[in-house]
Amino acid sequence: MKYMKEFISQFSSKPVFSSYEARNFFAYRNGPKGYYKLVLNNLVRSGRIYRFTRGHYSFYDEIEYVGFAFRPFYYGLQDALSIRNLWEQETNPVIITPRKVRSGIRTFNDRNYVIRWIDRSMFFGYSLVEYGDFFIPVADPEKILIDMVYYHQFLTDEVKQEVLKSIDRKKFKEYLLMLPEYLSKRVIEFTKSPN
Repeated sequence: MKYMKEFISQFSSKPVFSSYEARNFFAYRNGPKGYYKLVLNNLVRSGRIYRFTRGHYSFYDEIEYVGFAFRPFYYGLQDALSIRNLWEQETNPVIITPRKVRSGIRTFNDRNYVIRWIDRSMFFGYSLVEYGDFFIPVADPEKILIDMVYYHQFLTDEVKQEVLKSIDRKKFKEYLLMLPEYLSKRVIEFTKSPN
């Protein structure tokens, strides 16, 4: 495998890469047509790389990187609470994306993760957080509250108070202005009332 060192060096520097990128890598080096499929299959079989979804692979056996197969995305809801240390519980990754993908529970290496579709107008309110070897997009505390209401999720009063303590009031007001009026009202009501 003539270009394997270069291939490993280039693609292990990303949390996830696509078969399209692998195909272009070998095509640029005049590799035989379809050679990338053989390389990917051999690497998966030998346990050197992991298949996250159809056409998306990683050198890392880390479920929190699976979101990169659904770009653009951010981690939200209970998962964002865990990543931002706003509660103690371990959760399955919750990937929020405006891409037209099937919502629901999926599996990677016997571990579950959740895909949630969100309207493009609601796709905002996240920032990069260092996680392992990479930075991952995670909902800001302000957006966690909004998404909890948007997706009709339950929060204990204790956790809600923890999130409310961590929000930036100015940013929260800006986010509320970006919402449809009915949702903005529901979010404000949610922040005031006990569950």
